[in-house]
Amino acid sequence: KPTENVIIRNCDMKDGHGGVTLGSEVTGGIRNVFVENCRLNSPNLNEAFRFKTNAMRGGIIENVYFRDITIGEVSDAILQVDFYYQEGLKGPEHPVVRNIDIRDVTSKKSKYALQLRGFPDAPMNNIHFERCTFDNVGNPDIVENVKGLTQTDVKVNGMTAG
Repeated sequence: KPTENVIIRNCDMKDGHGGVTLGSEVTGGIRNVFVENCRLNSPNLNEAFRFKTNAMRGGIIENVYFRDITIGEVSDAILQVDFYYQEGLKGPEHPVVRNIDIRDVTSKKSKYALQLRGFPDAPMNNIHFERCTFDNVGNPDIVENVKGLTQTDVKVNGMTAG
């Protein structure tokens, strides 16, 4: 059964593996998720936005929108999309992640801005950032097997990204 048409609004998120996490069970699909006007902050929060799937679970995650999010500190990444979660390539499925739109997000501290790891034969598609500022990012992005990653008016450590 799909998860669809979800609104997450005006939330404060602290410790955990992800502030907003989609997956790992996505066989029915996850679509049309809207997250807005939230605050995330904790050195014990791994990722701000986390999507996880693999070749055993497959499924589709699509049409996810983040707007007006303030992130103080996360220990790992602002956005992590990981097709290699747990079983990774060990399975017959081809996960689909597409149409992710992130706008007006700020972060004060993270290890990475982006950790995006798709499969060579199943890349993720159409991930867009606009008007975002990520400060005190410790490491360069990890971007593997992504088609259509766009960044408009995005700054990482004061430098224009993209």
